[in-house]
Amino acid sequence: MGLLDGRNAVITGGAQGIGFEIAAVLGAAGAHIVLGDINEHAAAEAAERLAEHGVPATSLRCDVTDENEVAALVAHCTEAFGPVGVMVNNAGITRDATLRKMPLADFRAVIDVHLTGAWNGTRYAAEAMRAHGQGGSIVNISSIAGKVGNFGQTNYSAAKAGLVGLTKAAAKELAKAGVRVNAVQPGLIRTAMTEAMPRAAWDAKLAEIPLGRAGEPAEVAQAVLFLASDMASYVTGAVVEVTGGRYM
Repeated sequence: MGLLDGRNAVITGGAQGIGFEIAAVLGAAGAHIVLGDINEHAAAEAAERLAEHGVPATSLRCDVTDENEVAALVAHCTEAFGPVGVMVNNAGITRDATLRKMPLADFRAVIDVHLTGAWNGTRYAAEAMRAHGQGGSIVNISSIAGKVGNFGQTNYSAAKAGLVGLTKAAAKELAKAGVRVNAVQPGLIRTAMTEAMPRAAWDAKLAEIPLGRAGEPAEVAQAVLFLASDMASYVTGAVVEVTGGRYM
C-alpha cells in the first residue's frame, strides 16, 4: 500500500527540476499525477516518462497567472482521474537583479508567477476539494529566501515570503473543510540551475550549511509527500524547512 493510493495529485511547474521529482515521488507513493506547466511539450514528455515507470500521468499546458488555465488544470484532473486530493503549487521563475537595476516588469512577473499562481492553485483546488467533501492537502513550495532574503532577489524573496502568509491564511480558512495547507522551504538544492553557479558562490553557500552538503530534489519531494499524506493529518499552516540546517 502506498501512502497516496487512490489519490489524485496536481503539480504545477511539474515538467522538470524539483517539480518533476515531486511528481515522481508522489506517483511512486500511489498517486495519479497531473502535470501543469507553461511548456506544454515538456509537460507531455514528463508525463510519458512517469507512465513508463508505471505511474498513471497526464499533463496540460498551464500558465498559473491565468485563473482560467488553473481552473482548467484542476478540471482536467477530475476528468482524467477523479477529484483532486493533493495540489502542489510549485511553478516559479527568476528574474534576478539588484533593487536599483531591476525593471518593475521583472518584479511583477516573479510575484505574479510564484504568489498569484499559488493563490490561483490554492483557490481552485480548494473549491474542488470542498465539492468532493473528502478534504485534501495543498502544499506550496516557498524558499528559504522567503525567510532571510537573497541579495539580488527582492522579487523572488518577497514572493516566497508571501507564500508563507498565503499558506497560513488559507490554512485557517480551509480547516473546517478538512483541507490542510502547508509550505516547504527548500534551501540549496542540487539542480541544473544551482550547479551552474560560479564555484566560489557554491562554496560560500555550502559553508553556511551545518550538514555540509547541498540537498537533492528527492529530499524536497519527500517532505512534500509527508505533508500530502495522512502521516501529516494533524499538520496545517506549517512551514517545513529543507535546508540542511542553514539559517536555522
